[in-house]
Amino acid sequence: MRKILIPTILLLAMVQSCHNVQAPPRPTIQLVMDLSSDTTGLREIVSGAASVSKDGSIAILGDPQDVIALARRFQGIDRMDNVNGRVRNDSIPDFAGETFDAILDAANAPYTHFVRENTLDSLREAAVGGAFFAWDSTCYRLSTDHEAFLPKQRAKILVFASSLNAEYGVFDVDTLLQLTGGKSTLISPVKVLLEDALAGGAKSIAVWTNQDVKSSRTWEKEFGRINEGDATLAVISPAPALDVRTMFRDFMRQYQSEGRQLDAIIIDDYDTDIAPLLSELALIRREGTDEDAAMNRILRKNFRFIPTAEATISYTYRLMREKNLFSHRISRPRVKYYESGESGDGSIVFVEAASSYVLDAYVSKIR
Repeated sequence: MRKILIPTILLLAMVQSCHNVQAPPRPTIQLVMDLSSDTTGLREIVSGAASVSKDGSIAILGDPQDVIALARRFQGIDRMDNVNGRVRNDSIPDFAGETFDAILDAANAPYTHFVRENTLDSLREAAVGGAFFAWDSTCYRLSTDHEAFLPKQRAKILVFASSLNAEYGVFDVDTLLQLTGGKSTLISPVKVLLEDALAGGAKSIAVWTNQDVKSSRTWEKEFGRINEGDATLAVISPAPALDVRTMFRDFMRQYQSEGRQLDAIIIDDYDTDIAPLLSELALIRREGTDEDAAMNRILRKNFRFIPTAEATISYTYRLMREKNLFSHRISRPRVKYYESGESGDGSIVFVEAASSYVLDAYVSKIR
């Protein structure tokens, strides 16, 4: 019997470990070290990630709202020619034949409470637990079941949808893979978006996010790791408003205090509609008011918005072509849902969720 439960994994690993595992140079959480030394079969699930074939799934992990929004975009996108990889709509979904495992971490979301309570190690443990489930080949039918017996695909790619989950999870999951000999492709939208901006020549970058993510300094930490030049980063949380155009104006007013021009704004939100932002940008460019003229002077000629979903999907597509990770099955992309919940004994398990349930419980709440 396997349960994707942090306390149980820790107990089994600590009691029955016998491997000598060398600690990584950067501190990781104890759970990673214990799983690396496990002799009960849990370690083999991680190391077995190296043998997952192209037929494996693409797992998307994190806050349910983020995961569902990103999975639905993955499923419906058609921007590329599936034969030659050029930017051209060919009426075939870009991820035709792929299965997306939408792993909804309902038990821990929203992740902002980890920031407010300063319990970020618990978020790191949750991320490792979600990754472990993505690599496993079984899941629970109901949270009340005593054994996981439903078969599921094992993941070949893990996408950490939420910026907090990416910052407080990817490093530990990657460390676990290195210590066990496992191999799996890990994708952090935070890193992807920052690298996208830098690769496009941006020197002054700003991130549009919420107040909790801003206070966690998630974006600044990743920027410090990858920025090798003289680029700058500002992280801004505009005041909530019913109209995204109003929020954009507030964002720009806050950015004016930075005293430098702006090349790109990263939108750290899957629900923000880019169309009204482009409309408001065009209005500012016309400099119809003094405020418009002041804002336009800040925006460089080649200024652009970088939406999280589009950049993440484009990066995943390019990576899969480069590494030959497409399954090449002839079918429409499908999404399978899994939700974390509490079982009868208080443990956290992942159960298969029907799309109708997900539609009723989550999708109707997405703006």
